[in-house]
Amino acid sequence: MSSSPTSDLIPDYLADLVSGLDGFVRKEVIGRHETHRALLEDPRQHYDNDGRLVPEVVQIIRDIRMASAEAGYFNLAVPTHLGGSGLGHLAYYLAWKRVYELCPPGNWLAQFAISHWAFGPSIALEGITDEVKERVWPNLISGEQILCFGMSEPGAGSDAMAMTTRATPSGDGWALNGRKIWTTHVPIADWMVVFAVTDPDAQAARKGGISAFLVPMDSPGLELHSIIKMWGEIGGNEGETVFEDVRLEPWQLIGTQHRGFRAAMQGVSLGRIYNSARAVATGTWALQTALDYGAQRETFGEPLLDRQAIGHPLAEASARLHAAHLVALNTARLLDEGRPARKELPMMKYLAIEAANYAVDRAIQTHGAIGFSNELHLVEALSTFRALRVADGTDEILLRTILASLRSGDVEL
Repeated sequence: MSSSPTSDLIPDYLADLVSGLDGFVRKEVIGRHETHRALLEDPRQHYDNDGRLVPEVVQIIRDIRMASAEAGYFNLAVPTHLGGSGLGHLAYYLAWKRVYELCPPGNWLAQFAISHWAFGPSIALEGITDEVKERVWPNLISGEQILCFGMSEPGAGSDAMAMTTRATPSGDGWALNGRKIWTTHVPIADWMVVFAVTDPDAQAARKGGISAFLVPMDSPGLELHSIIKMWGEIGGNEGETVFEDVRLEPWQLIGTQHRGFRAAMQGVSLGRIYNSARAVATGTWALQTALDYGAQRETFGEPLLDRQAIGHPLAEASARLHAAHLVALNTARLLDEGRPARKELPMMKYLAIEAANYAVDRAIQTHGAIGFSNELHLVEALSTFRALRVADGTDEILLRTILASLRSGDVEL
């Protein structure tokens, strides 16, 4: 890892880990993107007529995940008792940040370089049964198979406790009925973690009542109802799924019955760390892109950066990104030490996404019309961060959580 003003805040062993990640990413992620550039950069080639990624692309994704597992990076933050390296939240943040520093917008394979909490093994699944560990886990740890995370529903987004999907007792297991939406990577997933109501009274009282289950995507009664297309694309990685009397066996229960919402919140916490790392890295890339262009582009006989109207917003973008990075480092440290971070986690994501969004917007403004071109990928970044103001906690939910902590007396920095 290169020297920076925050290098002293990072333990040497994590700095070495991140430095070692460079070679892997350049070979296995960037190298594959270069080899398959025509396929990966043309939506008409990498999506089929239904909007699903074609098998060749899915195999590239699988190859990256398996190569990462073989190299020791894929499961770096997965607890050791689940077969991972157990390196914790700071390692997770720093590793993802480095991945996105090396792979700015345009290389969308970056998201598969490490086990994302919603697409592979993570602490959110620490309650899996012994049968899952024996039958399923090896293929997930190896990166060969892909997970997705089914929590949101058409009528239950931010208020996830309002979900209506139910798992009702049937024999020694359950029958699953309901619907999930906005499930990322469901079109290519092998397994889905499904959250369903198992105790309606407890759910109505907001005292639990929701359980988590590991469900194979080829289960009878499970249907991928639609692939959701966004941003004008001809395909997508989000989908809506319908369950009609899907049989669930006892071995598929994750954790304690009626207490599955804890796994969901563990996952969302990891998601906020991931999104913060991605935002800080991509925002810094956008800032550097604008600085480079502003230094060489002349208008009325002067470089753009000599004009305060252009340069000062970029300075502000740098300040915002630096602050977001420091908050992320502190939050990850608190979590690794087992200390409360109830307000810091939402602060981290809120600040990082805001900082990245501002940096990308100012980079586009600095470039002028060319900033909208596909070649620069700035608009791609802008749409990403607009979406991330909703994913893993909307801005409003984040601020609501922060305010609740403040009102309870947690005002210390």
